[in-house]
Amino acid sequence: MIDDLLSGLAAILTFHSLLLIAIGTTLGLFVGSVPGLTATMALALLVPFTFTMDPLSGMVLLGAVYTSSMFGGAFTAILINTPGTPGAIATTLDGYPMAKNGQAELAILVATVASVVGGVIAVIAVIAMASPLTDIAIRFGPAQYFWVAVLGLSLIAALSTGSLFKGLLGGGLGMLVGTIGISPLGGESRFLFGYSQLQGGVQLLVALIGLFAIPELIRLAVSATKSVDVDYSRGSESLLRAFSVTLRRPWNVLRSSIIGLVIGIIPGAGNNVAGLVAYNEAKRADADPSSFGKGNVQGVVASESSNNAAVAGSVVPLLTLGVPGSPPAAVMLGALMLHGIRPGSALFAESGTLAYGFILSLGVSALALLLVGVLGGRLICRAICAVPVTYLVPGIAFMSILGAYSMRNSIIDVFIMIGIGIFAYLVRHIGLQPAPIALGLILGPIAEQGFSMSMLMGGAVHNVPIYALFDNWMSWALIAMVFMTLFWPMVQEARRKKDVTSEGSE
Repeated sequence: MIDDLLSGLAAILTFHSLLLIAIGTTLGLFVGSVPGLTATMALALLVPFTFTMDPLSGMVLLGAVYTSSMFGGAFTAILINTPGTPGAIATTLDGYPMAKNGQAELAILVATVASVVGGVIAVIAVIAMASPLTDIAIRFGPAQYFWVAVLGLSLIAALSTGSLFKGLLGGGLGMLVGTIGISPLGGESRFLFGYSQLQGGVQLLVALIGLFAIPELIRLAVSATKSVDVDYSRGSESLLRAFSVTLRRPWNVLRSSIIGLVIGIIPGAGNNVAGLVAYNEAKRADADPSSFGKGNVQGVVASESSNNAAVAGSVVPLLTLGVPGSPPAAVMLGALMLHGIRPGSALFAESGTLAYGFILSLGVSALALLLVGVLGGRLICRAICAVPVTYLVPGIAFMSILGAYSMRNSIIDVFIMIGIGIFAYLVRHIGLQPAPIALGLILGPIAEQGFSMSMLMGGAVHNVPIYALFDNWMSWALIAMVFMTLFWPMVQEARRKKDVTSEGSE
């Protein structure tokens, strides 16, 4: 192992590999910062270019694009309240309020530092614990996926800054939208309303653009004023200050990175779930949870460190089992197989230099974000703040329409995006926020499929359909986490009232 690790490190520290990392990081930053463009799309377009490269060089390029695109989603999440990637949903919750409070540049720098730290921690953990982490991932069945989805849905309580009922209503609406299309088990068509194009369901990124971008565009058009402004007369924010702010609470960074790594390993969970779970845990552990959603920088730290740690996590099942942990990892699996390399348990023994070199390249790509993210972040921040509203609104609208159409080359997706956007703008006035709706849309299908398959397995094996949901210690561990998530806010509120009462009596 040590020899393969050192040879892999030597292979990626060459000028050729470092140049590929620089190119991939820059390209991924652009892809991630444009709503509608996805890492999966970019990797699929790049795969043919890797045919002229050796396998490690090709994987280094793809890995750099993957890593950087996950980070690039933070820019639009912070500046225009639109997650460029699904993993940046949680970043909008505090990143955009920070930007409205005049801290846009600090939010971007903190997101950059958190992404770098989270990515490096995850790579170190993957190298040290790839085998036991894979054992955990391989034990996940339909019941565990169901409870992971329920755990994610329980975060609605944390995301509901106003009324819990409205949060649950938003989550329910998201789950309802997630049922559009073909049933994952029965194969029957649901809620197509006469449009066969809806058989594939509502695309997540189309819905996210509608939920987050369109309401902001309408608000900009109506008010003709930008929420984000940066006063550069005060001087630029310091990168050292961003490091200080990010590492001020090291446990938050470490906990969020571990959450991102573990959830990234679970095939299908994704960095969007990782970001939301880490955000909730950061809020739950904070001394002032009420400050989250109002511009608490630790919310940005938790979201960005976890969703970038999930990148390294998603390659663990890819390399050890041949099972991709995310759609971009599925494209990289195809690239490996086109080069004649079959991922699996024998990969580390037969091609250790390739395996360890690729994992280490993710860490180097994370470090490259520090330079590219700082330079690119300041340029994007100044550009968006300098562009007049009369040009900014049509520009964002054009990119939103282009991004929605490019998902399936379907004009129906554009109409869906606009319809969801108008709906999201209207319901904001009654207190329905987009985050719970997006959460329901993401986790609803996962919960439905996990529950249905568990019922079938329980009925076939034990003649008690519900038995399969509780026959594993991991299920009980996840159930315990669900109850902690639901009841911990009540415990904190009770403690706060008790402290206020005791202070009043004194």
